[in-house]
Amino acid sequence: MAMIVDKETCVGCGACVAACPVGAISLEDKACIDADSCIGCGACVNACPVGAISAEGAVAKKEVENNHGTDLWVVTELENGEPVGVTYELIGVASDLAAKAGEKCCAVLVAAEAGDVPQKLIAAGADKVYVIADARFADYNTDLYTDAICQLVDAYKPSALLIGATADGRDLAPRIAARKMTGLCADCTELDIDVDNQVVEWTRPALGGNILATILCKETRPQMGTVRPKVFKAKPMDATRTGEVINFTCETLVTSPVELLKKEAVGGTSSIKIEDAEVICSGGRGMGSADNFKILEEMAALFENGTVAGSRAVVDEGWIGHSCQVGQSGKTVTPKIYFACGISGAIQHLAGMTGSDMVIAINKDANAPIFKTAQYGIVGDVNVILPKLIAKIKAYKEN
Repeated sequence: MAMIVDKETCVGCGACVAACPVGAISLEDKACIDADSCIGCGACVNACPVGAISAEGAVAKKEVENNHGTDLWVVTELENGEPVGVTYELIGVASDLAAKAGEKCCAVLVAAEAGDVPQKLIAAGADKVYVIADARFADYNTDLYTDAICQLVDAYKPSALLIGATADGRDLAPRIAARKMTGLCADCTELDIDVDNQVVEWTRPALGGNILATILCKETRPQMGTVRPKVFKAKPMDATRTGEVINFTCETLVTSPVELLKKEAVGGTSSIKIEDAEVICSGGRGMGSADNFKILEEMAALFENGTVAGSRAVVDEGWIGHSCQVGQSGKTVTPKIYFACGISGAIQHLAGMTGSDMVIAINKDANAPIFKTAQYGIVGDVNVILPKLIAKIKAYKEN
C-alpha cells in the first residue's frame, strides 16, 4: 500500500526523507514519494510532524476495522517452553477487563508444539487459547511471529491485543501494529476499559516519567498495548477451569532473512532478571561510583535469588545497564526484600518498587523521602554501612 502526501499540509521539512528506510522519498519543495519504491512501512507517517502523509486507502480500512473486534487477547511469551511471568499477569488483568466488558479473555500461543501450555493458560484465567504450532516457531523470530499473529487477527478479529513489554514484546508489538495499521500504546503501567464504548484505557509514564498519560485508540482495531511486567499480579492457578483450545494453521508464512546461529545469556554479573529476583540490592547516586557497585554485587550473591539494580541516575551515569533500572522509566519489581542503598526516593523511582514486601533503606540524609516508604532505615554512609551489613549476614549464614 503506497503512501500519499497532502501537498497543502506538507511544510517541506524533510523529516520523512530521513525516516524512509528504502530511500523512496525525495524533497522537491514538498515531499514526493516514489510509489514503485515505497514498501508501505509507515515510517514516514510517524515521522511527519504535521500529519501530511497517510496510507492510500487508510480511510476505507478504518471504516472496516471499526465494525468488528471482540475479546481481549494476550500474546503468550515462552522461555524454555514455559510462559513467562508477564503472560500470567496479563491474563489476570485481561480476564477482569473482559468480564467487565462482557467479552472473553483469550491467549495466543505461537510455539513449535503446544504441550500442556494451553491448559496452564486456561488455569490462569484464559477462556480460549488460540494455538499456532509449527516447528519454525521453536525460537522467537520477528518476521514469522508477526506474520502468524496477523493472520490469526484477520481470521478472528480481536478487540484488543496485550503484549508484555519485554525485549521480544517490544520488538513484536510495533510490527503487528504497523501491519494492521492500528495504534499502539507502549510500556503501560495501568489498564482499564470504557465499557460503553468498548475502548481500552492504556496508561503509561510520559515525559521521562514525570506524568502519566492515558491513551485511547478509538478508530482502529485491534487496540494494542505493551504492558510492563510486575505491575499486575497473576491470579492463582485454578486447575478446575475449562476453556476452548482452537488450533490455527497459517496459509503461508514469510521466509525470514534472519537465521539464528547461537543463543547466549547477556546482562550483568547476575543471570537473574531484576523483575524475577526475590532480593534486590539497589544503588543510587549515593554509592559514589561504578566501582562501589561491586559491594552490592557481593551482598546480592549472599542470597539465593538476589541481584543488583539501580536508579535512573546511576543508569544515566553509566554505572549499570538500563536493564537493571528500577522506576517509571525502567522496570517494576516486587521482591521480598529491596535494599535501597544511597537512593533518595524520587517519586519516579518509588513507582517501580513500592510493591516490594520489605524495603530497607540506607542513606546519609535522614530526611530522604525513601525513609517514608521503607520498613527499616539506617542513616549513614552506605559505603561504610554495607561492609558491616555483609559481615553480619555472612556470620548469620555460618551459624
